Amino acid sequence: MGQQQPAGSAADLPSKNGFFMVHLVPMKQQSLFSEPTPLKVQSESRAVAGLNAAQLEAVTTTRGPILVIAGAGTGKTRTLVHRMAYLVEQGVAPDSILLLTFTRKASQEMLSRASLLMEESCQQVTGGTFHGVANLLLRRYGHHLGYPSHFSILDQGDAQGIVNLLKSSLEIGGAGRRFPSKRAVINMISGAVNKNLDFEEYVEDRYFHLIEFRDDLCLIRKHYQEFKKDHALMDYDDLLVNFRNVLRDVPEVRAEVAARFQYVMVDEYQDTNRMQAEIVKLIGGGHTNVMVVGDDAQSIYSFRGADFQNIMEFPDIFPSTKIVRLEENYRSVQPILEATNAIIGGAAEKYAKTLFSQIESEDKPVLHKPRDENGQARYVVEKIIKFQKEGVPLTEMAVLFRSGFHSYKLELELANQGIPFEKRGGMKLTESAHIKDVLAYLKIQCNPADRLSWNRILLHLDKVGPKTAEKMLATLGDGDDPIHILANYKAGNTSKAGLAKLVTALGDLQRITNPGGKLACVLDYYQPIFERIYADDYPSRSRDLDQLRDLLGGYESLQKFIDDAVLDPPADASKGDLGDEKLILSTVHSSKGLEWQKVFLLNLVEGKFPSGQAQLPAEREEERRLLYVAATRAKDHLFMIAPRMTIGHDRMMQSSVTSEFVEDISISLLDGGVDYGMYVPPVPKFSKPVERDIGNAEKSLAAFTTGAVVQHNFFGKGKVIKTVPPKTVEIFFHRHGLKKLHLDYAKLELVTA
Repeated sequence: MGQQQPAGSAADLPSKNGFFMVHLVPMKQQSLFSEPTPLKVQSESRAVAGLNAAQLEAVTTTRGPILVIAGAGTGKTRTLVHRMAYLVEQGVAPDSILLLTFTRKASQEMLSRASLLMEESCQQVTGGTFHGVANLLLRRYGHHLGYPSHFSILDQGDAQGIVNLLKSSLEIGGAGRRFPSKRAVINMISGAVNKNLDFEEYVEDRYFHLIEFRDDLCLIRKHYQEFKKDHALMDYDDLLVNFRNVLRDVPEVRAEVAARFQYVMVDEYQDTNRMQAEIVKLIGGGHTNVMVVGDDAQSIYSFRGADFQNIMEFPDIFPSTKIVRLEENYRSVQPILEATNAIIGGAAEKYAKTLFSQIESEDKPVLHKPRDENGQARYVVEKIIKFQKEGVPLTEMAVLFRSGFHSYKLELELANQGIPFEKRGGMKLTESAHIKDVLAYLKIQCNPADRLSWNRILLHLDKVGPKTAEKMLATLGDGDDPIHILANYKAGNTSKAGLAKLVTALGDLQRITNPGGKLACVLDYYQPIFERIYADDYPSRSRDLDQLRDLLGGYESLQKFIDDAVLDPPADASKGDLGDEKLILSTVHSSKGLEWQKVFLLNLVEGKFPSGQAQLPAEREEERRLLYVAATRAKDHLFMIAPRMTIGHDRMMQSSVTSEFVEDISISLLDGGVDYGMYVPPVPKFSKPVERDIGNAEKSLAAFTTGAVVQHNFFGKGKVIKTVPPKTVEIFFHRHGLKKLHLDYAKLELVTA
């Protein structure tokens, strides 16, 4: 078991629950712009008791910018908690402190723990996610950008629905054209925002295979932006963009917010995107009392827009930054840390640190090389059964992998042995269609201009299709009282009765003020619709409606519930209790922030982990960090498994090469007593870039002329689009689109005609 921090502190919180769109912890609205109390020094401090030397330095540095490089398991949450308590203990007004996290759960628990130290006063600290804080402040300042305070927030499904409406009204993507799906279009729009890139350039660069649709995509994006503005809607990205814009473009707002939040603290700074880093700079740029806590070695979310350079460039953005390194690990045994230090030690760009632990063990990490993936599955199951017999619960064991499909053979073996398991991931409660139906009725109570919700509601009417719903929507734009307009709408004979029932229900809703009462009214009206639309499985879906009743019961404000439902969707009750006695199977990305006694890492071979799609140096470096995150989840035992034979892209068995990041670990740090099973001739190690002949690499670039056909062992055949000296080639692959490949990593063969 991992050693706990001194003085009774809790272990690091599991602060990653997937995506990071979450609302903020309530604060005292009436004191939003009160002046902070000056610091006062006390002779004794409860807030610093039990901290190690590095944590103490971070906690008591209260003036100026500070970057805390917190290695895995080193108590970053404890440091943030105690610094909040220390500031309050020294006389800082709690509501002048801003704590930004990536989940609401993390901020709630941090504030709760800080309040235990400071007798509840820290509950007045403003804590929440970037999106949650943006939501709160935009309801106060959004009018500077032309938004009313009652704007609605779109989730992914809502945004995709708007794209569908626009495609239809603009007559884009007609018959015979394989136009990108609504999901792909939204991903493009969001990707450009999170990468801080021009949309047209982003499409040309990342979606080269869809270049024929570029003009239509730009047109949809333009109308999508206008639609949201016209109907008082914001999507997740708009919350950050508009918050940044109002801070940047309205000096009086920036001055008020900066004066209000005299102390800014940011958790998981390595996961911020460019927009979030700019927000931190705008809020804290005046007083520079900004503490960011993170670990460059755990920056693994570039696919979400997270920018590794934010944490590397923080000292440049805030000159005179003090850098404090937390290196004492309270989670893992020393042999595991020696191996993980070796993995990250080979990183090209990093803040140097060496994790150490006072938890000793004779058990080194195991590197096991079975013949193939079937042997890998049998090995893992045998070890799990062995640990079970020794009394280790399944919940203290986890199997981690780079991609979800890497565990399929293991899942079959676990099923054969009767070992229960849970594979992390799945749909959130509020992403399911029937819950979105119910929320639509509640959303129009807060924002009558929410056209998307109206469209969903009208389509519930029997015999009403998209064209009829569109006609009804057009009439709603003609007045301020939608219920009155619908009551006088000349409906056809087939839909007249259904429309009358809807009007009656909406009238009843208006007269009810209690959120729980409103939901009960909606459910009474919706029940027959629910049973008609989901005739095959409505009994099982009914459990979700019951859960929705329970959730809304804790709210006094309907708007607050709507915001939280969109920004912080609860898990689906039908997915089971995560606390059940089950083995955890998880992608590495979903495991960040968690820990287990025994951890197994699958398929540590080139093309699988690291991914075959990671070809550029920056992509390879993120794969290294991903392996580091995976390995540091283990407390007692770490098993790294690298099959010598794997199924290739062509579905044929082929020899595999152990991940170069694993090969960076000295054999003296690993368990050497490994049974390799059936003998397979050794495969040469993947060459590192520094070992390559630079002259040959540069010479070979000339051979990849524009239009040349090449063969890649993962992507297949492709055509060279252009070369970028000294060593990058842009190639369009028929199945995978445009890829930028680096000649130090990609093994390309020219295909002769």
